[in-house]
Amino acid sequence: MTSTISRQPHGDKPPTATQEPAATTGRSWQGVRALLVRLHFYAGVFVAPFLLVAALTGLLYTFTPQLDQLVYGEELSVEQVGETPRPLVEQIAAARNAHPEGTLASVITPPGPEDTTRVVLSLPELGDKQRTVFVDPYTAKVQGELTTWFGSTPLTTWLDDLHRNLHLGETGRLYSETAASWLWVVVTGGLILWIGRSRGQRARSARGVLMPDRSAQGVRRTRSLHAATGVWLALALFFLSATGLTWSHYAGERFGQLLSAANGSAPELDTSLPGATPPAEDEHAGHAEHGGAAGGEQTDVDPAAFDSALEVARDTGLGGTVEITPPADPSSTWVVAQNDNTWPVHYDRVAVDVQNSEVTAHTRWADYPVLAKLSKLGVQGHMGILFGIVNQILLAAVAIGLMSVIFWGYRMWWQRRPTRADRRASFGKAPARGAWRQLPLPVLILGIPAVIALGWALPVLGVTLLGFVLADVAVGLILRRRTADVVRSPGS
Repeated sequence: MTSTISRQPHGDKPPTATQEPAATTGRSWQGVRALLVRLHFYAGVFVAPFLLVAALTGLLYTFTPQLDQLVYGEELSVEQVGETPRPLVEQIAAARNAHPEGTLASVITPPGPEDTTRVVLSLPELGDKQRTVFVDPYTAKVQGELTTWFGSTPLTTWLDDLHRNLHLGETGRLYSETAASWLWVVVTGGLILWIGRSRGQRARSARGVLMPDRSAQGVRRTRSLHAATGVWLALALFFLSATGLTWSHYAGERFGQLLSAANGSAPELDTSLPGATPPAEDEHAGHAEHGGAAGGEQTDVDPAAFDSALEVARDTGLGGTVEITPPADPSSTWVVAQNDNTWPVHYDRVAVDVQNSEVTAHTRWADYPVLAKLSKLGVQGHMGILFGIVNQILLAAVAIGLMSVIFWGYRMWWQRRPTRADRRASFGKAPARGAWRQLPLPVLILGIPAVIALGWALPVLGVTLLGFVLADVAVGLILRRRTADVVRSPGS
């Protein structure tokens, strides 16, 4: 990605503060480049702080598995790996003896032989969070308890909120959606400007695009580092932008509408018990798979039924770690869902009639629509849990690379500042205004509806882009008025 403020060689005389560069009336494809230069500059200057915060908080979140083990190792891991786990009924009994409060929401089997079983309790005072009791599966000894959020520890939850909304609630989510909405725009503009530049033979070689120019000095060297690093990061940044938008507030809602329209949503598991009469109003519909929602206002179910539901699910072929959720009401089945996020993933789910020891419904990961699979895998990859430590290292490298690119971008802006004795400034001047007047008519005719459609699909991008345009117009009017005042001044 190339900085728009480095279009002229370092040391060239910039326009004076009262000059407004003359707009070229001729329309050509150079106008597209000029517009990209200005857009890339403003997006870089004003959106880069959001991207910097997102990269830094994302870097912290990337290593939550290791941080969890460091902080909560006593709860998450067993003291000694045994040979045969105790039945779930014994583990649940131990957890309930230590913590009789609330009701049983779900039980999550250990992901590995060194991990503890999680007995999840629902308490009204915790809201959408749960109390999770960690039990040694080999001894049925309670290792401890934590307040969790959909299985996440307090530390992971805190870092997730920091990355998602800076602990400012729904209002804070605008920061991350702004970053995700503009990231792909900045990357696309930077790639076009860097790859399509026409200065010298070096620009035509792949090495000239992929590698920084070591012979360059000053702003040219900074630009080379900024752009070449951006090229290497481009695919990963596109991925992070797209996956971040899928669960953002406004763009995420649009994405959900797209999935529904394209029949790309994940299949729903039918949890109705055959032959049972459903309640008049099912307040728990659709929540059976989110451990903690089901059974939150019920009395505890028979702990032995967890073993029965698990046995039926295992016989059906559900291996690995699973989450067992009791029925939401008397007319519903038990739900056993695979919860293995590491590649190759396992997300099969079964509805179990415990009384008759049979599976009444089954959704298989293999049967998910392509869009649903891509969405699910994209989220896991964005969170750094899809390919284990490799995924974490890649995300960390991308986060550090993005922070470096942002640093070099701001450095270029500083290096472009006027340094003459009679004209000193803290930063360089923005690229010339009026680039839209140079756009070819086909670009204008097709571009305006495309931008409007893009603004609908990505509302935060649309609103902030409109803000940039209005601010640019206001600045232009102010500069024009100042120029007119200087012309009319007797001492001009």
